[in-house]
Amino acid sequence: MDVRGWAPAFPRVIVVNVTRGATLATRCRVADGFLSRGIGLLGRSRLADGEGLRITRTFAITMLFMRFAIDAVFLDRSGRVVRVAPRLRPWTPMVAAPGAVEVIELPAGTAERTRTQAGDVLRFAAA
Repeated sequence: MDVRGWAPAFPRVIVVNVTRGATLATRCRVADGFLSRGIGLLGRSRLADGEGLRITRTFAITMLFMRFAIDAVFLDRSGRVVRVAPRLRPWTPMVAAPGAVEVIELPAGTAERTRTQAGDVLRFAAA
């Protein structure tokens, strides 16, 4: 069964690293409900360049049942990056960042390409 077929509609945002002047995602879905946060990227076979998923109200993620690697960028309440976890492999049990309140999941290599690192500030705009 394709999980995307019954998942709720996700709002979308653009994610910009204002510290570096770089765009991380132009089509970033927002998972802010119980169901959408739980489903996350399950059922997807990849993230295309420019895509991402913003998961609110969390300081940790799991890669269980995932089929591809991602970059995870953890943010505090002010939008400051507290941790970058690059190229997370599928089936990693858990990755956490104390002080984070949300995470942006991006195609593997995005953090390196945009030079995103702890201390940078990210901002969101309507897509």
